[in-house]
Amino acid sequence: MSMNWGMANRLARIIKPEDGRAVMLAVDHGYFLGPTSGLEEPRKTIEPLIPYADSIMLTRGVLRTSVDARADKPVVLRVSGGTSILKELSNEDITVSIDDCIRLNVSAMALSIFVGSEFEKETLVSLAKLVDEGEKYGIPVLAVTAVGKDMARDVRYLGLSCRIAAELGAHIVKTYYCDDFEQLIESCPIPVIIAGGKKTPEMEALELAHNAVTHGAVGVDMGRNIFQSDSPVGMIKAVRAIVHENVSVKEAYKIYESAKGAKPKRAAG
Repeated sequence: MSMNWGMANRLARIIKPEDGRAVMLAVDHGYFLGPTSGLEEPRKTIEPLIPYADSIMLTRGVLRTSVDARADKPVVLRVSGGTSILKELSNEDITVSIDDCIRLNVSAMALSIFVGSEFEKETLVSLAKLVDEGEKYGIPVLAVTAVGKDMARDVRYLGLSCRIAAELGAHIVKTYYCDDFEQLIESCPIPVIIAGGKKTPEMEALELAHNAVTHGAVGVDMGRNIFQSDSPVGMIKAVRAIVHENVSVKEAYKIYESAKGAKPKRAAG
């Protein structure tokens, strides 16, 4: 795939060229969920975790208020929104201008597509428009395959969503892990990143990360499974070891446990 230098450079900041893998920290939940558990004070959540992430996915409001501008971390900026959990989530639009993305020096722009939902067409057209804008300035687009309430997270449906994202020109797609995942990877010509989804037990989240990269994903974009853990730093270290060092789930769990054990004990009283 020939692309301009800026585009290639930005993508290389997100997906590390040394091993073709990526650990993305998702902290963009507030744009439709409000003060998500574990993200009530974004700066407090982000600061200890940022050294272990390859890139960070968030909104411009949280980027400006809660991340040090001197932090040398690629930013994947959430640029879609306009609805909350109180309404039909698929009714999203593009909420950030390309000018602001450039001002913020982002490495990629992220937008959700809602295949099979009420506003499917609007979100797909928004993706196409965003890709057009990104191409002008060399900024890649990450398409997030959002799953409607009635949609099965199976290879047929997720494969459809990922392929459509690729066909419309997205550079990376974020989706869910599913059975027959290799089939999804084979039919998607762009890199696939796995969403962590809702908080699950630590061992399960590590198994998910391991299965995903073993079966062809370039990495994970995890949020709640990291910042809602009893040891967020331990979890991101463990996920990082799986993604970049191909360690086993057992070894990764030990990394999480030892970090958890090293936490300073609060004084009784």
